[in-house]
Amino acid sequence: MTRNGDTATQPELFDAIVVGAGFGGMHMLHSLRGMGLRAVAFETGTGVGGTWFWNRYPGARCDVESMQYSYSWDAALQKEWRWTERYASQPEILAYANHVADRFDLTRDIRFETRVEAAEWDAARAVWRVRTSCGGRTAEAEATWLILATGCLSAAKKPEIPGIDDFAGPVFHTGDWPHEGVDFAGKSVAVIGTGSSGIQAIPEIARQAAGLTVFQRTPNYSIPASNRPLEDADFADWQAHYEERRRFAREQAPGGILYEPPIGEALTVDEDAFRKEMDRRWIVGGPNFRAAFTDVMVDEDANARVADYVRDRVRAIVKDPETAEDLCPTDYPIFTKRICVDTGYFETFNRPNVSLVNLRRTPIEAITPAGVRTTEGETPFDAIVCATGFDAMTGAILAIDIRGEGGVRIADKWAEGPRAYLGLALAGFPNMFTITGPGSPSVLSNMIVSIEYHVELIGRLIEAANARQGAVVAADREAEDAWVAHCGEVAAQTLYPRAASWYMGANVPGKPRVFMPYLGVDAYRRRVEAAAAEDWRGFDFAPAGQGAEAPSRA
Repeated sequence: MTRNGDTATQPELFDAIVVGAGFGGMHMLHSLRGMGLRAVAFETGTGVGGTWFWNRYPGARCDVESMQYSYSWDAALQKEWRWTERYASQPEILAYANHVADRFDLTRDIRFETRVEAAEWDAARAVWRVRTSCGGRTAEAEATWLILATGCLSAAKKPEIPGIDDFAGPVFHTGDWPHEGVDFAGKSVAVIGTGSSGIQAIPEIARQAAGLTVFQRTPNYSIPASNRPLEDADFADWQAHYEERRRFAREQAPGGILYEPPIGEALTVDEDAFRKEMDRRWIVGGPNFRAAFTDVMVDEDANARVADYVRDRVRAIVKDPETAEDLCPTDYPIFTKRICVDTGYFETFNRPNVSLVNLRRTPIEAITPAGVRTTEGETPFDAIVCATGFDAMTGAILAIDIRGEGGVRIADKWAEGPRAYLGLALAGFPNMFTITGPGSPSVLSNMIVSIEYHVELIGRLIEAANARQGAVVAADREAEDAWVAHCGEVAAQTLYPRAASWYMGANVPGKPRVFMPYLGVDAYRRRVEAAAAEDWRGFDFAPAGQGAEAPSRA
């Protein structure tokens, strides 16, 4: 091949190519090295960290407690890193990611500022041919294994509003924030969107800006984070019990997160006990709030009882009654969208420099060079912040032109919704794996727990193929069909499909409405291990290249 007029070059040869250098890509790269494989990771950014590299907006913070949002695969690493807060901020998480990269010398095998443009399966030679671009130059690489660690929330979705490119001032997206930061002091700012990133950013921007207008289409349920510094006693307690807590999170916790146990069913406890438990969990803060009762995700009345409690809390916090009502979700069950955790979000609307525009009553017509025009007129702004989320779970994968057996494009295979066996492998795409892909717990879990399990599984599958003298492995089509059906059946037993959420792809116009994650880390693990115990039921192993030799990587 040629590189933009350069002399012809041969593709680089690897055993495995990893796409992405976030928490999934870093762990996968380290694991592949440990297996003795020559591996490389291609990363679009200039550094590691994935989600935490790009999402640098004001107030960005994890919604899983920091002592649980960390790797467990290295005991020394687990003991040496000292988190400073109950919920770690983006800068601290990014510092942790860089610490891991430095400690294990991962960056020597990571190609930064390199985008994977295309990947094609060469059946005759049993290799993936991958095309990358870096600084306007293209290159090719080949590998037996292709592993997509592209992340579930990494394809930022900009709003499709007429005139968005005509605005004279800066337009920011929370998922692609300037690394140098943004100074909003003395400025009038518009924030479009009140999902998780908006709920975190709005209080911070309000403290800086002269005026802040929040444009909200759909209000979201949010719980106080009750964040605080971690004391030495907290750290010591976790260090003393890390092993059993990690094991419980991996094998028994439905979300891969340690919660306080539920006290019963919301519909069977009396009003006094209900309010007492809700009040206590509201003060404790965090997503632990959702674990109070066992029936909230399967019974509409139980769900409504908890939702009513949260709405009452919002009304008690927000002083203006109309604004309070606009901030109260009413058209979807609580917890059917990932619950937000905040620091002073609802209180922010009591500030004199903050106003809320309900887009259901007053839709945006266009962005003008000067500001935002709604059905009630135009408002000028100095800056616009788009907190409009992501093309979740599939967007980053579909951004790559991936072609499997017979040249079939993954975009065509997923035209009616993503299909994968165990959220890990795709029929017709041999020797390719997705870390926390559609059909796995992923975004309905502690992502680190799900990432670690998938990295482990990929390693085990590669070893199983190597034990068969370098076989090619792919998901069986019937097994894939059965898994996709099973994922839908499990979701249908809950209230999750009742919400027009990004879990369903509802935030992206034209995206198929399919519930993409799998419900239950514990249930998922049991099913995967049952398949593994039956000689990897659902996976097809075949001779590599039907006898053709793969290229040497010596």
